[in-house]
This record gives sequence, C-alpha cells and structure tokens, in this order.
Amino acid sequence: MFQFDPQAYGEACAPLLQCQQPRELGLGTANRSVFAQLSSLDEVAVFGGRRVQQPDMALCCISALWLLHGYLDESHQISQSVHTSTGSYWHAIMHRREGDFPNSKYWFRRTGTHLIFEPLVDAARELAMKTGAGQASDYLIKQATWDPYRFVDLCESALDHADCEMLARQAAQVEWQLLFDFCYRQSAGL
Repeated sequence: MFQFDPQAYGEACAPLLQCQQPRELGLGTANRSVFAQLSSLDEVAVFGGRRVQQPDMALCCISALWLLHGYLDESHQISQSVHTSTGSYWHAIMHRREGDFPNSKYWFRRTGTHLIFEPLVDAARELAMKTGAGQASDYLIKQATWDPYRFVDLCESALDHADCEMLARQAAQVEWQLLFDFCYRQSAGL
C-alpha cells in the first residue's frame, strides 16, 4: 500500500503535511494556526527553489494544502483556475467537502479517468478489508476500478451514518495523499 511520507515534500510542505488524523468529510474547521504559512506559499517556497516542470501541477499542490487545512474558498480559487484533469479533480474534492455533491460529480466528469485511480482502488480495498464497515466496505472491496461518483455518494451517506464515516474519511485521506504526491512529482519532474 502507498506510504505517505510528509518529509518527502520539502521543508515548506513537510510541516503542513503532519496531519495524522483523517480530515472531516464536510466543511470542518479551518486550521488558523497555519494561515500565515499557507498565505506565503508559492512555487518557489513549495519546491525549495527547484525548477518547476509543470506550473499547473504546482498550483494544484498549493490548492491541495489549502484544502487539507480546511480553507475551501482559497483552495477553490486556485483549483478552478487550473484547466486540466487534475485541476478538475481538486475542484471536485473541494465541492465534495463543502457538501455540494452534484457539483462534485460534475467536476469528476470533467476529470475523467485519472492516473491515481488504479492505486486508489487498491488502497481503498485494503482499507475496507481492515475495517469492515458493512455496505461501504463491500462496495470498496468489490470495485474493480475507482468510481468517484459512488465515492461521492459514500461520503454523503457517511455524514449521516457513523458506521462508515471513518472508512470514508480514511479513503478520502489516501485519495488526497495520492493526488498530492502525483502533483508534486509532476511539478518537480520526478
């Protein structure tokens, strides 16, 4: 299974990536203690002076960090300006977090099939096999390919059903980590 190591993403990102608990599925509360750090982020800070190979992916990394810390408006402003499949993916996650599930699905349609879907379906299956959260686990265990629309439905359902909430939060965390890793590596040409 994919192992996310915050230290692998440089001095500026590592402290912002230390969140160990899966974030809320909904709006949550913004982490005010990191607002100044997030506000000062740009390509130079995020990549430690390393030449950025794909500026859109670098913007996705910044959008992702705002989203991770509960600043949905700031994340939204950035992700909606990135007119790529990956920009649409971050946009979709942001709308899912804010509880605008139809809009999230719209942006997942614009995302199409993403390169992280394959490792994500495997990671979600592994999580589901460990937790055994009823129907949510069954769906994640049996899916052959990642279905972002069904995952939006699962997240919406989990807001009212505590039995699958933690599984949905854990799967959303792995999704965030895989997508951030993908963006970071693409940006840096790794």
